Amino acid sequence: MDLARLYGDAEAQGPLPPVSKWNPPFCGNIDMRIKHDGTWLHNGTPITRPAMVRLFSGILRREGDLYYLVTPVEKVGITVEDVPFIAVEMTSDNGFLSFHTNVGDRVTADADHPLRFETDTEGFRPYICVRDGLEARLSRSLAQDLATMGNIREHMNAPWFGVCSGALFFPVIPADHL
Repeated sequence: MDLARLYGDAEAQGPLPPVSKWNPPFCGNIDMRIKHDGTWLHNGTPITRPAMVRLFSGILRREGDLYYLVTPVEKVGITVEDVPFIAVEMTSDNGFLSFHTNVGDRVTADADHPLRFETDTEGFRPYICVRDGLEARLSRSLAQDLATMGNIREHMNAPWFGVCSGALFFPVIPADHL
């Protein structure tokens, strides 16, 4: 699937709006939801036009645990079930891990875009910070690919299983819990 063609490449579309600088009044919540699988819904109906999803994703802002669509003149609340984006492609170039999201963002795992992991009895869920506190969860297949790239390194004076991007090590779980 050519995601750049489907959703457009964020770089090719130019810079995103400066939503972090806008401070419009809160105008209430709207019936818009981003489902766990990355589907965007409006009034319960999927938004099927990729350009519309990309447009909305560009004006999305996170404040604490709440999500808003922000313009210079209004701010409306929306519901996000997990995180707003899904990482659907991963590449490794010279040891750096890069991800492409379902809305066209490209991001490389680094200090400004860290990987984080949630673990439970069913395994682990990797996330990457895309921009301004907005995260993408790696798709299940990418999570499996990422797990095969892991190794054990010293972290916090103990051996941990994790993954590297460049010189950075992102710990997943203590090695003695494997």
